[in-house]
Amino acid sequence: MVPWLDPNNDLQPFPNPETSLDEPNGLLAAGGSLQPERLLAAYRQGIFPWFEDDQPILWWSPNPRMVITPSDIHVSRSLKKAINKDTFDCSFDTAFYRVIHACSTTRELQAGTWITPSMIQAYQALFELGHAHSVEVWFEDELVGGLYGVSIGRVFFGESMFSLRSNASKIGFAFLCEQLSDWGYQLIDCQVQSQHLQSLGASTISRHDFLMRLNQFCPQTVSEQAWGQ
Repeated sequence: MVPWLDPNNDLQPFPNPETSLDEPNGLLAAGGSLQPERLLAAYRQGIFPWFEDDQPILWWSPNPRMVITPSDIHVSRSLKKAINKDTFDCSFDTAFYRVIHACSTTRELQAGTWITPSMIQAYQALFELGHAHSVEVWFEDELVGGLYGVSIGRVFFGESMFSLRSNASKIGFAFLCEQLSDWGYQLIDCQVQSQHLQSLGASTISRHDFLMRLNQFCPQTVSEQAWGQ
């Protein structure tokens, strides 16, 4: 059994992430809420929500953790060629709801989704507060790819991405990394290992090392910040 968080008390502290279960990897707690205060406290401590419609809110801090330093992105020859064609345009924060909804829809078509209506509502609230952000990838006037996540201090916590055309999500991620590097961001959290992100230069580190980096690059008190500064 994992600790239960009171859904009516967002000030109740999370358990120490280092006490997360080994199996399933990273499960830390259940319950609580998806209010902005709870979500921001979670990310600040290397914790994120991940659950399905028929489950309570589940909180995770897996070990190891997949991360990438923005300046270390690997752009393959084929991806560089696709970028240089200028076929796609990229933007920030112009269609957040459409991006998160597209991430939810494409995952449903694959094998179910954890981006439930309550999650969409919660991250939309974070977006309106200036903490969540989206990258949009456009082909002409059509939204064909993108990603979204949460920004705290000099860390961007990636949540999900989608692609409706070849290379669209990779181009969006490369755009994000370039901008974050220019803005002085030190880390992108990719959560769990995937070949897609590994091909772009992401690698795994221990949960302990990840938490140490958060202590270095995330402020102790999370407040609204100017995106891009």
